[in-house]
Amino acid sequence: MPEVARFYGIVIKVFFGDHPPPHFHAIYGEYNALVSIESLETIEGDLPNRAQKLVQEWATLYQQELLQMWNTQEFRKLPPLK
Repeated sequence: MPEVARFYGIVIKVFFGDHPPPHFHAIYGEYNALVSIESLETIEGDLPNRAQKLVQEWATLYQQELLQMWNTQEFRKLPPLK
């Protein structure tokens, strides 16, 4: 599973060929969440509130790039949240 971005201890990964709906994995310590690229809502798992807010802030910035990556399966690194 390629690592797309890393910031504030949060790792964002995308499984190519994974099950729909389009989503990414956000990993923070022992927490793991699947986040919908289209709605930016957590569809499985959980994160602490602060980590969840940071992931949503980052995903809002790169939502189109994430969706394009999901659709084309062309991996590329995305900038971290600053």
